[in-house]
Amino acid sequence: MMESDNKGGTGKVLMFFLLGGLVGAAAALLYAPASGRDTRKRIRDLADDVRNRVSDYTDDVKERISSGIERGKHNIAGKKTMIKSAIEAGKEAYSKEKERFEHGNEEGQSL
Repeated sequence: MMESDNKGGTGKVLMFFLLGGLVGAAAALLYAPASGRDTRKRIRDLADDVRNRVSDYTDDVKERISSGIERGKHNIAGKKTMIKSAIEAGKEAYSKEKERFEHGNEEGQSL
């Protein structure tokens, strides 16, 4: 469980690191001496890059979530099977004990 918490923290750190780098790059573009046309093109390119990185990151997050959900479903199915088996074993043991008890009472009454 701690392992998954750690992965989430690492992902957040990486996301904020990339975001900080992109904000820094945008600030550098705005303060660098260049014509308005070049600056707008650089900003547009940077925005496209950010959009692509965010899209890649969200795709990765979606994949991790889907994978986690599938693992959870598989684990639940396994636990459900174990519980059903335990219930059936309990019912069977109850029936045997009930039968043994009833059979023992019948023998005791006939003596």
